[in-house]
Amino acid sequence: MSYWYYNTGPRNVKGGIKAHTTRNKFGQNWWSKKWLSVLDEEKAGQRLARGRSYARRGQVTFIDVKKGIITSEIQGSQYSPYSIIIKVATIPKQAWVTIANELFARPNIAASLLAGKLPEEVDDIITKLGYSLVPSDEKSIRADCECYDWIRPCKHIAAVCYILAEELDRNPLLLFRMLGAEMDDLLKMAKIRSSNVGNNRITKTTTTTTVKADPLTTDHDKFWGRQYVGNEPDLSADIPEIPAALIKQLGSFPFWRGKEKFLPTMDDIYGSASKVGQRNLVGKENASWMVPDNDYLPKKRGGR
Repeated sequence: MSYWYYNTGPRNVKGGIKAHTTRNKFGQNWWSKKWLSVLDEEKAGQRLARGRSYARRGQVTFIDVKKGIITSEIQGSQYSPYSIIIKVATIPKQAWVTIANELFARPNIAASLLAGKLPEEVDDIITKLGYSLVPSDEKSIRADCECYDWIRPCKHIAAVCYILAEELDRNPLLLFRMLGAEMDDLLKMAKIRSSNVGNNRITKTTTTTTVKADPLTTDHDKFWGRQYVGNEPDLSADIPEIPAALIKQLGSFPFWRGKEKFLPTMDDIYGSASKVGQRNLVGKENASWMVPDNDYLPKKRGGR
């Protein structure tokens, strides 16, 4: 009895995470190139080419990056997507304390990290302690897929690695999360106040002061700080100096695949919304800016 195998190709996916990279190579920076070095071309063969095709087609439907583990799903030719687990060897907490103090003792490195950039000196510091910033070998990373291909990496794992490489180019600090530490963790380890981070100020926390709060008032006007002159409220309609400040504290939107960058888009929208709010509150003649009637609404943007 003979058996026939028909390669129908992967099922189409709606809303998958599609790579932006087309003809250009994946991995534009030193850290993403090092990450992709885990893909053994001699062992994988044509699987890497298929993995790149899957990444560009948007076959990856889900990726979640946590400390030491990456979970993902990718749609192949079968009805149900394959589940993928990538385990990364994390750096012990005590080593992270040493790394954090080394990083934030150097203003140029600290400023780069807080701006979302990754200078190569960070890799040097971590390497001297016997660890690696980028997991790139079988000792530091282990990947498994539900598919029937016994060779690793299979095309599904390769596709996820390519998507991650593209995301690492956009958000290199994701490497810290893989290795077991968030940026907030590093700031706490280095005993730096998050409120003092900004404007190139790095201030160590030396003392902690407890302030006893006054009891809450039952007068709702006093509670909200409202003072009335006649029947007209005294309201401030100043436009914030930094648009979308709260959203910027959250960092880049993970795996954003819109036509435009997330944070600049939000910056534009929030800036426009502030102007509209001021105009509606104090009137066009009293607003601190002037634009034509049809030119103050935010433009339509591309989605994820």
